Amino acid sequence: AAYVMSKIKQPTDPAAAPKQGHEGAPDAWLVFEAGVLDGLDGIRAGDRVIVLTWLDRADRDTLVVHPRGDPDRPPQGVFSTRSQDRPNPIGLHRVQVLAIDDTRIHVRNLEALDRTPVVDIKPVLGPVDER
Repeated sequence: AAYVMSKIKQPTDPAAAPKQGHEGAPDAWLVFEAGVLDGLDGIRAGDRVIVLTWLDRADRDTLVVHPRGDPDRPPQGVFSTRSQDRPNPIGLHRVQVLAIDDTRIHVRNLEALDRTPVVDIKPVLGPVDER
């Protein structure tokens, strides 16, 4: 129903992509199919949202990595890291909405490759009263 693209070229090679959105990720556009546009009602410029992506170019057989790809760091299981390589490569990205233009949402701090499928968008919630 949606995918990532950018006027400023999103990386297409995982090795060239920033490890975290705040580490130089270019602003990106999330492009939606017309059939899901009503679901975007209520999202506004300035909002912070969670974008869930399907990291379609990830290695799904990887279970252990050196965090941040640094061989000087001891290996860890992928579930204790943010590695894109994992059995079910779902990306979790906290981004800021910059603008909305028809079928597109302009966001900042998305560390995803060009044409990455978007699975869902969720609002960032404030503190929850658990009493």
